Amino acid sequence: MRWELRLRAAERGVFKAVEMRRLLAQAGLRISAGKMSALWSTTVAPVSIRLDDLEVLCRVLRCDPAGLLVLEQPPDPLAGGWITAAAPPDMAGPHPAGEGAPPGTEDAGWSGQAGTVRSSLPLL
Repeated sequence: MRWELRLRAAERGVFKAVEMRRLLAQAGLRISAGKMSALWSTTVAPVSIRLDDLEVLCRVLRCDPAGLLVLEQPPDPLAGGWITAAAPPDMAGPHPAGEGAPPGTEDAGWSGQAGTVRSSLPLL
């Protein structure tokens, strides 16, 4: 994930952490100078952020959370998408409906080296 607080702030004419901290305080979010410094950093994204704080940041910057937290490399849907578990070896191979077939089709299955595997469960 890439943290783009400074970019969103610059789009609103805010170029200094102290200015951002003042705007957040006016919106009801009082944070320490140290925490503001950590949020303002362009080299390291925050490890965590409270949802209440994120909501105020988004309100002040007039953006949504996706404007602040940007996925650097979207998952490749043909390589499993968001699924993290590896497919069993007999399910390797092209989708029978061809590349780009939408997940969740009724006729889910793959032609693998060990034969054809069919499933009545939709793909996620």
